[in-house]
Amino acid sequence: MILGPDRGDAHLTYCTNIHPGETWSEVAHALRVHLPAVKARLCPEQDFGVGLRLSAVAAQDLSAPEAFAELQEILTNGGLYVFTINGFPYGTFHGARVKEGVYQPDWRTAERLAYSNQLADLLVRLLPEGVDGSISTVPGGFKPEVNSPDTIRAMADNLLRHAAHLVALRRDTGQSIALALEPEPCCLLETTQEAVDFFKTYLYSAAAIAQLAKLTGASPAEAEADLHRHLGVCLDLCHAAVEFEDPDDAVAALQANGIAIPKVQVSAGIRLPRVSAADIERIRPFDDAVYLHQVVASSARGLDRYLDLGDAFEAFKETEQPEWRVHFHVPIFLADLDGFATTRPAVETFLARQRRDPVTRHLEVETYTWDVLPEEHRRDDVVTNIVKEMQWARNQLRNS
Repeated sequence: MILGPDRGDAHLTYCTNIHPGETWSEVAHALRVHLPAVKARLCPEQDFGVGLRLSAVAAQDLSAPEAFAELQEILTNGGLYVFTINGFPYGTFHGARVKEGVYQPDWRTAERLAYSNQLADLLVRLLPEGVDGSISTVPGGFKPEVNSPDTIRAMADNLLRHAAHLVALRRDTGQSIALALEPEPCCLLETTQEAVDFFKTYLYSAAAIAQLAKLTGASPAEAEADLHRHLGVCLDLCHAAVEFEDPDDAVAALQANGIAIPKVQVSAGIRLPRVSAADIERIRPFDDAVYLHQVVASSARGLDRYLDLGDAFEAFKETEQPEWRVHFHVPIFLADLDGFATTRPAVETFLARQRRDPVTRHLEVETYTWDVLPEEHRRDDVVTNIVKEMQWARNQLRNS
C-alpha cells in the first residue's frame, strides 16, 4: 500500500516470510493464494506492495525465464508490486530447526555475496518505475562465530563488492537498490551503536571509499555518495526494543552519522517488567525448538544477554527482579500477551514519528512466528491475522 504524499510516499506491507516456502513453486502458491486475500481486505482498489522473502533456492529457481515470467504474471494480474526483499534467511525458515543457522552463510562467504547479488538482479527487474528498492540482510554474522578482525574485514570487503554490484545495476537500469543490514541480538551488529561504529570504521572510511572507487571506476566523491546511497540499516523495532533502545534515539544516531534507513520492520517482542518464578513457568511454552529467542535482561548491574530462553531460565535469580525483553515477534496489535507486556509502545513511538516526519519509505510488518505461538493465539487464520496487523499499523500512521 502506498500511504500517500503527506507520509513521504511510504510503502506499507508485510513480509512473506510468514508463509512457509523455500522453492519458487511454494512461494508462487503464497502469492496466488494469500496475497490476493490480504489485498482484497485492505486495499481492493489500490495496488499492494509485496515484502518478498526468497530463499537461495527460490532465487535460483527464478533465474529460469519461465519462472520469472510466472512471477511477473502473478504480480500484474493480482495488482501487486515488489519494492523490498527479505534477504536475511538464506535457507529453510519454517518447519525445522532454524536457531543460529539463520545467520549462515554470513557476510564473510562467497555464498552470501552471490545470493545477495542475485536478489538485487531480480528486484531491479521487478521495481516499478521511480520506486527505489531495498533488501534487508544479516548484520554481518552470528557474534559467537565472528572471532577475529580478519573475519570482520572479510565481511566488509564482501559488502563493498555488493555495493559495487548495486552501483552497476543503477548505472545500467536507472533503478536504485539499497542493502539494509538488520541489527539483531547476538549478531556482529546487535545495537544501533555497534552499527554506527561498523559503518564508520569499515563502510564509510577513506579505505572503503577508495576500494569502491576502484571497483566501480568512480571518483572518490562519487564513491562516497554511492556508499551512503546503497548501504544502510534496516531498523527492526522488535530487535531495538529488546536491546532497551528508544526508537527515536536509534533513528537520531543513524541520521547523525549519515547512515540511511532504507527499511523499517514494524515488529514487537515480549516484555516482562519484573520477572518472577511464576513468569518463568508461564513463558516456557514460548521456548520453541525452531527459532532463537534471545533475551536481554536489565537489573541493577546493567544488561545481561542470553542466546535463548533456555539460557535465561538457567541464569534467572528472582531476588534480582530483572526486566526481560525477549526476541519473540508477537502480533503488533496486542498490547499484552497472556498477561505479558509487549514492546508495542516502541512501535507506537516510531509510527508517530514516521507520521510526523518520515524516516523511511519502506515499512514492513514482520511477525513470522504465528505457527510457533501457543495454540490459543493461532485460532484465527493467517490472512485474518495479517490484515489485523496491517490495519493497526495503517491506523497508527493515519493517527486514527
